[in-house]
Amino acid sequence: MRESFDAIVVGAGQAGPSLARRLAKAGRKVAVVERHLFGGTCVNTGCTPTKAMVASARAAHMARRGEDFGFSAGPVAVDWGAVKRRKNQIVEKSRTGVEKGLRETENCTVFTGTASFESSSCMRVGDHRLEASQIFLNVGARPFIPDLPGVDKVPFLTSSSILDLDELPEHLVVVGGGYVGLEFAQMFRRFGSQVTVVDRGGRLAPHEDEEASKVIDEIFRAEGIASRTSAECIHLEVDGKQVAVGLTCGEGEPRIVGSHILLAVGRIPNTDDLNLQAAGVVTDEHGYIQVDDQLRTNVPGIFALGDCNGKGAFTHTSYNDFEIVAENLLDGASRRVSDRIPVHALYLDPPLAHVGMTETEARRRGEPILVGMRPMSHVSRAIEKSETFGFIKILVHAETRQIVGATLFGPGCDEAIHCILTAMYAHQPASLLTHSVHIHPTVAELIPTTLADLKPLGE
Repeated sequence: MRESFDAIVVGAGQAGPSLARRLAKAGRKVAVVERHLFGGTCVNTGCTPTKAMVASARAAHMARRGEDFGFSAGPVAVDWGAVKRRKNQIVEKSRTGVEKGLRETENCTVFTGTASFESSSCMRVGDHRLEASQIFLNVGARPFIPDLPGVDKVPFLTSSSILDLDELPEHLVVVGGGYVGLEFAQMFRRFGSQVTVVDRGGRLAPHEDEEASKVIDEIFRAEGIASRTSAECIHLEVDGKQVAVGLTCGEGEPRIVGSHILLAVGRIPNTDDLNLQAAGVVTDEHGYIQVDDQLRTNVPGIFALGDCNGKGAFTHTSYNDFEIVAENLLDGASRRVSDRIPVHALYLDPPLAHVGMTETEARRRGEPILVGMRPMSHVSRAIEKSETFGFIKILVHAETRQIVGATLFGPGCDEAIHCILTAMYAHQPASLLTHSVHIHPTVAELIPTTLADLKPLGE
């Protein structure tokens, strides 16, 4: 069956539904294609379920810390089934909301199935052939399975499948010390599992500020999470009824035996079954769709948004992709990906938030940079909450006085970072914040104090 539309949106993740609704509201006839779960990674296997579980893990952790605050909750036992039910209820509400909203949108037709190109203006979905002059790809990404020795012989978990475990692991071995691996490591330790994190790199969270990696080590040691970095030759093994990760490190045992293995070593775009060659769409060697600064592919009329374009791996960057495309097409704007300032958070407890350059990047550039830093142990709000791990670090260009980067690691820092982000978007000098009066007691009130005591980087 051949059907004609003004636009086809493939994928109902973060960018797709918003774009479909905006186009439909503008009078365009829109087809939306989703092959599995509405809401994409964020709703189904990313932000929504994991942050719901992080909240449950924190509640259990705080209950165990009762004596630090003058009370006792007694022995704390985690009901894994109840944790999953709570998580599933939150996910289901979000997922059904996305689907319902699309199906009730005027000028929007929803198709379920896998879409693949037949030409640059035609896609097949089952028995349907959809044609449109504009096609928007929002197909997301999935966990990457590395070609490790033994990976084809040993059962393992990914960031998706671990959400549906029937029981808590006795000993979870996490391969990968990045955002995903670290969040799951702390979460499952607080649920009661023994946890070990293994990574090839020399430190956990290798893309973050070096001071942040040291704090993560401190937090993990305090919570009983083991870590093995500089693992030179990671391989998987079966050990009776258990599983093992083999590694070569300068110190420690050459292998770690556990009940479960989580592979958390990155993601890969869901572009391999789109038949992109039929449309002439170019990808890079990793399968990411190549786009320009306005998210246009090399083929006129075809756009790529979200994780599949390699321009960002976060829900907020995917949503910003929608904003860029929608405003450029419908409002005559000229927004660009390069206009956005890179910002993200690592949802450990306490959270780590980062914007702009790290100290390492600043040193590499060789520009005159000033740095201000305050440990959370000097922040009243952190002291009062007995959560003094972390710090505030802000980088300022010595000549322009513009803030060029910041790392905030501590309670509420995933919110406090927006003070700095807003000043950066406004292109205001650091003095804007230095002269601001922030509420006491908050973590953000130390931002002006930190900026009032800047020193040349390296001193």
